[in-house]
Amino acid sequence: MNASDLRDKTPDELKTELANLKKEAFNLRFQAATNQLEGTARMRTVKRDAARVKTILNEKARAAAKEV
Repeated sequence: MNASDLRDKTPDELKTELANLKKEAFNLRFQAATNQLEGTARMRTVKRDAARVKTILNEKARAAAKEV
């Protein structure tokens, strides 16, 4: 997931994407706790993707606040 791709999305789409990433992170944590996780690197990428989405949402919110 690239930041440039995220910047093209609307805030509603970004919020949906963030919710999906949080669900996936929860499922990965659950799998790790029950020793069923096969590829721990996915946890890291999901966390980073969620952080990217949050950053873009904050950028868009700041830009909207400046316009007012």
